[in-house]
Amino acid sequence: MLTETVLPWLLLVSSAAAYPAPNPVQFLKRAPDAGVVIQKCANPGVLALAYDDGPYQYTSQLVDILDRGGAKATFFWTGTLYGCIYNQAAAVRKTFASGHQIASHSWSHGYMGSMSESQIRSEMTRLEDALVNLIGKKPAYMRPPYLQTSGVFLPTMRAMGYKVITNDVDSGDWNNQSPQQSQQAFQRAGTHGNGHISLMHETYASTVNTLTPWLINWAKQNNLRLVTVAECLNDADGMYQPGNFTGNGRNYC
Repeated sequence: MLTETVLPWLLLVSSAAAYPAPNPVQFLKRAPDAGVVIQKCANPGVLALAYDDGPYQYTSQLVDILDRGGAKATFFWTGTLYGCIYNQAAAVRKTFASGHQIASHSWSHGYMGSMSESQIRSEMTRLEDALVNLIGKKPAYMRPPYLQTSGVFLPTMRAMGYKVITNDVDSGDWNNQSPQQSQQAFQRAGTHGNGHISLMHETYASTVNTLTPWLINWAKQNNLRLVTVAECLNDADGMYQPGNFTGNGRNYC
């Protein structure tokens, strides 16, 4: 009876040893798919700083703060939310030259979950045109305004090759949260497990001048690297859509 009980168990152990379980991290070493909502990083030890709604009057100052702190970030930009993107051409080019990720937040920051496919495509291609004119690149990442992903939005993003990013830490700056309250949101999220993707806005002076320097110091104290969203998803080389693009000079502002 003992032999009948133990032998199958021994065979199972032997089989498991011959075919060891794969390292779970290996499952994360894959670039994210287009048209799939992504909320969290694929790696531990990182924090993806992500700012919405620019470019704006604080963009250049924010880039200086990040660069001094050795931090990289992702900028989800619009075309017309805070004035025409072409009026911030110097800040756009400075951000790109500093190695930060430039991504799409649509042209006009509308409710894309209720738009038709043609309307969504227009929102995306207008910003693509502007970025190609300014930096020669089409973004491969986007964050939907108001985090809306309903209707035909996701299938359209899939067809256009866009990786869709939301967040798992909300600074609440858009909801009148103070920098101190925002800090608490990051502290609650913690530093263990896979890294976090933040929701912040470069259009608030307090986020640029108070929250961001605090995050740089907090990350250093906790051995976190501040990276772009693409890097935190093991896709640092995939920040932009492949191809050589020539600006067409179109200005939809």
